[in-house]
Amino acid sequence: MLKKLAAVIHRKYSADQRKVITNIGWLSAERVFRMAVGFLTLAWTARYLGVDQFGSLNYALAFAAMFSPLFQLASDQITFRDLVNSPEAKEKIIGTSFLIKFIAGIFVFFLSVASIILLQRSNPLICKLVIILATSSFLGGFVGIELWFQSQVEVKYTIWARNSVFVVATALRVALLELEAPIEFFAWLVVIESLLNVFGFIIVFQLTGNNILAWQFDWKLAKDLIQISFPLIFSTFAIVIYMRIDQIMLGQLAGAQSVGTYSAAVRLSELWPFASTIIVKSLAPSIIAAKKVSEDSYYGKLQKLCNLQALLVYCIAIPMTFLSTPFVVLVFGQAYEPAGVVLSIHIWSSMFLFLGYVKEIWITTEGITWFAFSFTIVGAAMNVLLNFVLIPPYKEVGAALATVISYSLADYVLCFFYPSTRRFGWIMTQAMSLNFIKNRA
Repeated sequence: MLKKLAAVIHRKYSADQRKVITNIGWLSAERVFRMAVGFLTLAWTARYLGVDQFGSLNYALAFAAMFSPLFQLASDQITFRDLVNSPEAKEKIIGTSFLIKFIAGIFVFFLSVASIILLQRSNPLICKLVIILATSSFLGGFVGIELWFQSQVEVKYTIWARNSVFVVATALRVALLELEAPIEFFAWLVVIESLLNVFGFIIVFQLTGNNILAWQFDWKLAKDLIQISFPLIFSTFAIVIYMRIDQIMLGQLAGAQSVGTYSAAVRLSELWPFASTIIVKSLAPSIIAAKKVSEDSYYGKLQKLCNLQALLVYCIAIPMTFLSTPFVVLVFGQAYEPAGVVLSIHIWSSMFLFLGYVKEIWITTEGITWFAFSFTIVGAAMNVLLNFVLIPPYKEVGAALATVISYSLADYVLCFFYPSTRRFGWIMTQAMSLNFIKNRA
């Protein structure tokens, strides 16, 4: 069967197209593998740590990521673009990006440590966890290796390395669980996995004929890279706040137990975007190409993709709304039962998340990327405000409500405030109302 499929692909597609299809296959296989194994170890870890400690670990993970936007001083997107356009200059591009990110990592580490001591000085466990997790900030510069292989459409090499490390890290996590290790060891494991990934990337980089010792720092390139990348820090900060501030604010306003309950629900809610992103990435090239053919074809494809995304959400969210509590108890145990209500609410944020993936294609193709920034800023501000209002009385349920409302505002409602984005707002409305089913009936 696989041989027949390979023969069809070889006959039907060009060498470049086959390379892209292979690339998608590797990415999909890695996602499925990681999700399956990671889901089992996540459930085991949550049961072992208990709601309070699981909440403390997730709070620390969210907090340690708060200052990561500083790495955008050497934007991955810009570095990737330069590697695609000038592969012959990879030593200067990767070397310059590495040094900028390493210096940024020093600032990220000290900002994280200073902030957590200021905010949680009465909670030594949280401070210890954040300090441990923040040490991985020094490794951020090595992402340039992964960007190099992506630019050459050769992700299989970094996937080999990453999956090998993932297997080792999973074995270590199981050992920690069997030995009933303290929570700090699980934080150190996150750092060790990052370190092993770096070693793996360096090995495959060297084995494929490259030389890490040939990396060079170029002042002019650094100046240009920082100048272009600097505005992205603010948009990335907004995205981090938009996506992760709920867990931090829960920890500050409600405590570790609420974070643990909420994190369990969010982990289950975030299982599903995998299917959505695979669909969107697969269909994006044909949508972008359709823009050059005709507006009708272009918007027709956008509408069909939004219809598919909305239908996918309904197929996931409706059953989950009614089965969330038994599902949570099955995965995490009876202690996490309150997470069922949170999951039944949070799962509906998937509607705006899934449709937002399509909107990103449209915004990029139309060249109106500043809308994405303004939408994210408003969504982040609304998320913070709603969390302040809803968390004190409703705790983790309030955080879930804040997420759904802020996502709907940023990814859907705001489209109707600007004439330039109103058309896509109606496309999303048609999809969410399942109008395409009515029209066929």
